[in-house]
Amino acid sequence: MRKEEFHLKFFMCVIQSRGLVRPPQRTAGEASTSSTLIQKPPPETDNLKSLHAMDDPGTVEGIPVLKNEWIMTHEEHHAAKTLGIGKAIAVLTSGGDAQGMNAAVRAVVRVGIFTGARVFFVHEGYQGLVDGGDHIREATWESVSMMLQLGGTVIGSARCKDFREREGRLRAAHNLVKRGITNLCVIGGDGSLTGADTFRSEWSDLLSDLQKAGKITAEEATKSSYLNIVGLVGSIDNDFCGTDMTIGTDSALHRIIEIVDAITTTAQSHQRTFVLEVMGRHCGYLALVTSLSCGADWVFIPECPPDDDWEEHLCRRLSETRTRGSRLNIIIVAEGAIDKNGKPITSEDIKNLVVKRLGYDTRVTVLGHVQRGGTPSAFDRILGSRMGVEAVMALLEGTPDTPACVVSLSGNQAVRLPLMECVQVTKDVTKAMNDRKFDEAMKLRGRSFMNNWEVYKLLAHVRPPVTKAPGSTHTVAVMNVGAPAAGMNAAVRSTVRIGLIQGNRVLVVHDGFEGLAKGQIEEAGWSYVGGWTGQGGSKLGTKRTLPKKSFEQISANITKFNIQGLVIIGGFEAYTGGLELMEGRKQFDELCIPFVVIPATVSNNVPGSDFSVGADTALNTICTTCDRIKQSAAGTKRRVFIIETMGGYCGYLATMAGLAAGADAAYIFEEPFTIRDLQANVEHLVQKMKTTVKRGLVLRNEKCNENYTTDFIFNLYSEEGKGIFDSRKNVLGHMQQGGSPTPFDRNFATKMGAKAMNWMSGKIKESYRNGRIFANTPDSGCVLGMRKRALVFQPVTELKDQTDFEHRIPKEQWWLKLRPILKILAKYEIDLDTSEHAHLEHISRKRSGETSI
Repeated sequence: MRKEEFHLKFFMCVIQSRGLVRPPQRTAGEASTSSTLIQKPPPETDNLKSLHAMDDPGTVEGIPVLKNEWIMTHEEHHAAKTLGIGKAIAVLTSGGDAQGMNAAVRAVVRVGIFTGARVFFVHEGYQGLVDGGDHIREATWESVSMMLQLGGTVIGSARCKDFREREGRLRAAHNLVKRGITNLCVIGGDGSLTGADTFRSEWSDLLSDLQKAGKITAEEATKSSYLNIVGLVGSIDNDFCGTDMTIGTDSALHRIIEIVDAITTTAQSHQRTFVLEVMGRHCGYLALVTSLSCGADWVFIPECPPDDDWEEHLCRRLSETRTRGSRLNIIIVAEGAIDKNGKPITSEDIKNLVVKRLGYDTRVTVLGHVQRGGTPSAFDRILGSRMGVEAVMALLEGTPDTPACVVSLSGNQAVRLPLMECVQVTKDVTKAMNDRKFDEAMKLRGRSFMNNWEVYKLLAHVRPPVTKAPGSTHTVAVMNVGAPAAGMNAAVRSTVRIGLIQGNRVLVVHDGFEGLAKGQIEEAGWSYVGGWTGQGGSKLGTKRTLPKKSFEQISANITKFNIQGLVIIGGFEAYTGGLELMEGRKQFDELCIPFVVIPATVSNNVPGSDFSVGADTALNTICTTCDRIKQSAAGTKRRVFIIETMGGYCGYLATMAGLAAGADAAYIFEEPFTIRDLQANVEHLVQKMKTTVKRGLVLRNEKCNENYTTDFIFNLYSEEGKGIFDSRKNVLGHMQQGGSPTPFDRNFATKMGAKAMNWMSGKIKESYRNGRIFANTPDSGCVLGMRKRALVFQPVTELKDQTDFEHRIPKEQWWLKLRPILKILAKYEIDLDTSEHAHLEHISRKRSGETSI
């Protein structure tokens, strides 16, 4: 079809469906929040390339073109596409498999090809590197299609004794040199990465030996004079120091929690005690986070062995839990659990103890390799993709003097750390545990691990103070505001129990600010929130009502119930409600109490936090649906699905789900799109159908554009795809708000609740004057959010300037920087901005930084 016909059809559709209305225009300030990049079709089509050669593009075939900073010059585009020309990259997976490895392999291959480099698969890990031949094969764009949703590693992994010997490494070097490969990306655990560093350090000597033996020429030796190594940590154990999360850990937690939730129902039916043994080798991360995520009665981890009288303590805790009305007990055991003398504590030992001392019906479940299996979570797909992109950049920027590095995650930031520094600290943990220096081992695990442990110790306390010192008791109320989000109940549970442990009186408010105005308030005890961690929705009830119209009633009830602090768990309404409370302090002294907002919304649109409780669960729901939809297209072929996601004006879900599900396009409000973008997307899919990948996935945020609705885009794709591909549409709707919360949301919510209540107790004491609470400073009303690497409290009034109130989104959103990755992985020709790439840091400096989650 000629472009003039396309444009005419397009505008006729707009006129017929909506009237000729211009799409909403962003102001200059709003536009600056997104580095929008023009989408162009694959190299086979040439319809928009003329834009980049124009000094002042005014119109193209009658279509207005704005001269914005995001339109690439020819030189910029050429530089992005030639970054890797003349270079070759090999990628291998080694050691134990982990979900998300395939996402990393896919990103390395596609970004490597995007930059002009040749990329090779090394099948069967280091064994394939040693054996050579067909084990080392060049990868194509299509060869990594449909890998994202697969667990394990498609290119295989194997333990390799040969590579541990110099002769094996000599053969591996020969295989790489003959193919011109001087860049190696290794995805594996600490053993695999240590082997890679050894290989790199010997490289010059290996080349010299090969040249002397006549196996390579002097020219080949010169061209391959140095080897760049970048590691990605793929391990479900999360036992590698230097990164908050390793690839595969989140997915393993998904498998564990699915089983724990299933076991909980049968345990309650029969009043049983279940002892669950989880993997982790000598690291207790999986066990620890599982215990936080399911509210376990006890956890055994190798980093912190129990006291010598742990048997009596454990039995007392189990019996007290039953006395309080619980029908089940859950005990989590890490496979490497030990006592203070280094003697193993096994799940069978614990079972025998409980049966002998208490006579409880007790069962043991050893989860085993089920934790390695299954579909990778959205978190691991995105983590693998981000790390894969960063690995390619690190390799292509490498020099002979650049040390081997590992790409890791610190809070919300991708960082590069010296590989051997991380390996050394990981070994130091093992040594500290062998030397019985458990406090040192705990510190070496990092702040994230220590935070988890501290919160667990608090919440595992089942005997809150019965007698309270005079004047020490304060009253704190907890409420949910806005739309329901998975994880809200976990946040409420944590807040209530930490408050009780601190000796406070804790009230719960039903139905948000409306319930606060109507007096729908009751006191919560320890058992009130029992079993709430894994339940979705909002047990307290939640409404979008704001407080301003009910200040008088709210003030009266604050006085009536003697509320001295308020924890508000919710979305954008919780934030705006907090702003209204600050404003209302001018008229009502009763509102002068500390309050804190914990962001909880699937939209992830609360200013002051990179993540909101509930967004991860919604993201996984979308990914699961997209996986099934793509699978249905695998049989029919040549089919494109248009999926509408929630999020209001915030494009977080559409963008991140697009990255996790391998979408061809994701339309969002923050990145305005035009006829040219829609045309490029259609032509992109037309070209895609000519390859071996005959399916397409397009995501649309529900409010991305007033005129280009889901129906409109579906009709457009259907019309333009006639004879080439079929189109289908799905509106996911409120299923994104439902379901059981993911381990990330449970853990995040639990720690947010604990941190919020700790802050609240301190702020109440700070505001106590003359027998009453009076808090009227800006820092007495805050949002608790995760910003980059830390959980921080930010006054709601200071966040006003960072907020687009009309569209209910922050003006700056970190995830917009990931959109180029989505487009590159979908094979669009765009500019790759290297300005935000991580620089090499040192693990000692990282570990002494602020507290991360």
